[in-house]
Amino acid sequence: MTKRLYFNKILEDINKPHISLLIGARQVGKTTLIRQLHNELKSNKKNVAFINLENKQFRMMLDETPENIFQLIPPLERQSCLYLFIDEVQYLKDPSNFLKHIFDDYREQIKLIITGSSSFYIDRKFKDSLAGRKRIIEIPPLSFKEVLIFKDREDLAKYINNGPIPLVYQTEIKKLFYEYLVYGGYPDVVLADSLKEKVLILKELVDSYVKKDAIEADLKKPQSYLHLLKLLAERSGSLINIQSLANDVGINTKTIESYLWVLQKSFHIHTINSFHRNISSELKKMNKIYINDLGLRNYLVSNFSPIGLREDKGIILENYVYNLFREKLSVGSIKFWRTQKKQEIDFIISDFVANSEAIEVKFNKENFKVSKYNFFRERYPEIALRCLDINSVLEYEFT
Repeated sequence: MTKRLYFNKILEDINKPHISLLIGARQVGKTTLIRQLHNELKSNKKNVAFINLENKQFRMMLDETPENIFQLIPPLERQSCLYLFIDEVQYLKDPSNFLKHIFDDYREQIKLIITGSSSFYIDRKFKDSLAGRKRIIEIPPLSFKEVLIFKDREDLAKYINNGPIPLVYQTEIKKLFYEYLVYGGYPDVVLADSLKEKVLILKELVDSYVKKDAIEADLKKPQSYLHLLKLLAERSGSLINIQSLANDVGINTKTIESYLWVLQKSFHIHTINSFHRNISSELKKMNKIYINDLGLRNYLVSNFSPIGLREDKGIILENYVYNLFREKLSVGSIKFWRTQKKQEIDFIISDFVANSEAIEVKFNKENFKVSKYNFFRERYPEIALRCLDINSVLEYEFT
C-alpha cells in the first residue's frame, strides 16, 4: 500500500520521549498511517500493539481504569519498549487522564502513538493540556504531490514545487492538477475509479462524517451547521463577517461563532489573520476563511465543472495556494493584507524578517497589474511582491 509523505516524519518521531499525537479531519488516512507504522515496526521485530477505541468493550475497560490497558496488550518487557498505537482516543471519557497516567508511569516501557479526529477537541474531554508530554502532527488531505505518488507517478511528483517543470512532463502534470483542483485530496476520492464514484464518496463525507462532527459536538441545529459550512465554501478566500453569516443562516452571532470554532476544530475550515504594522488604514481584526479540501468545497457548492469553465476558478486556485502554504509553513507566518479602502494582497508570508514575501494569486497572470499594488509597495518596499497563476504555482519553491 502506498505510503504518505508523513509516514517518514512520524517514523522519525517514533523513538522520541513524548506522546505522538496525530490529528486531522475524519477520513484523511490517520488510521491507515498508524497501521502502516504498526506493520513496519512489527516487521522489524519490535514489540507492538494496536487498539481501536471505536470498540465499545475496549472503551468501557479503559474508562474504568487506565490500568486495564494491560488486559489488552502483551506483557511489558524490562529491556524492550512496547509501541502502543491507539486509534480514536477521543472516544474515552477522560482521554487526557488516561494518556497522562500511561505516560507518567510507563514512559520507559510504552511509547504512545495515538490518533484523534474532530471531537478530540470539540467535546472538551481533554481537561489536561498534556503540556510537555505530547507532540502534535496534523494530517491534512493528500497534497497534489502525494496524489501523484498515490497514482504511481513518483516520476512526476519529484518536480512539484521544485523549480521549473521539464516541458516534456508539463501537459500530463497539468491534466492531473486540474482534476485535483476539482475533486481534492481525500485518499478514497483520489483512488476512486470513476468521477461518479468520486462524487459519491464526497457526498458520504458530508452526509456521514461532517454531520457526525456536529452531533458529537452536541450542536442543537446540525442543519444550520451544514448551511454555514456551505456558505463558507462559497465565500472561500473572503473575510469572515459574523453578522452577515448570522443573517444568512438565520441564527444569532454567538451561535455562529461557536459553529465556526467547531468547524475549525473539525479541520474543515482554516482562518488567517491580517498583516499590519501599526498603520491605521489596515485591517487588524477580521480573518479570512479557507476550506481544508477542494473536493469537499466543490461538493458543498454543487459544482464539479472543469476548472477552466468555472467562474470561481480564481477562488479555487487561491484556496489551493493557502493549503499548500499551510502544509509547508508555520500557520502564524501566513497572513493577508487589506486596507479599509479594500486594497488587498492574498498572502503575506512573513516572520517580520527580511525573508517576507507578498503573493497575489491570479488564475491568469495577465490579470496581474503591478501598478495596482503601489500603495503596498511604497509602505513595504522590503517585501518582495510576486504573482502565482495556474502555470507557475506548481513551480513555486519554498526557501
